[in-house]
Amino acid sequence: MSATIHPSAIVDKGANIGDGTRVWHWTHICAGARIGERCSFGQNVFVANDVIVGNNVKVQNNVSIYDGVVLEDDVFCGPSMVFTNVYNPRSAVTRKNEYRRTLVKRGATIGANATIVCGITIGEYAFIAAGAVINRDVKPYAIMAGVPARHIGWMSQHGDRLELPLNGTAEAACSATGVRYKLQEGICSCSGK
Repeated sequence: MSATIHPSAIVDKGANIGDGTRVWHWTHICAGARIGERCSFGQNVFVANDVIVGNNVKVQNNVSIYDGVVLEDDVFCGPSMVFTNVYNPRSAVTRKNEYRRTLVKRGATIGANATIVCGITIGEYAFIAAGAVINRDVKPYAIMAGVPARHIGWMSQHGDRLELPLNGTAEAACSATGVRYKLQEGICSCSGK
């Protein structure tokens, strides 16, 4: 098995693309990019040199993944969401040596038109609502919404909202799968069945 690359896409020599990955119309993947297996890059996507993408990552149309971004396995990037890599850009000031790294951990979802300010970590299975602006680290399983985004709840790995308070200690089960989650001192984790 190998990658499927649309004839209009540009994949620079040296890019490492895993088996089963699909690269669609007018997408550009730079030479230094490292991309896992079974990924999908929609129309008009840009992937810079210093980017690592895990397995089974879905990147929807019109997304640019700039230098310094790492997407772990099973991440979803919604249409036209935005990554940045410089905190205080100016056209007349070169700041390539000031790029801040951004880490999106396994299973996280970033909704359409959301903006991710550089230098943060988005926790495992976090859910970033459409249009949200993320300017600080996000806890695992947290639902974030608004501008700037605030923590409004918790979401299961399956994608169902968990009936848990924002803080404290509690337990809940995913309504779709029955898998149990535990909240302890404001941190949510999967405790299994």
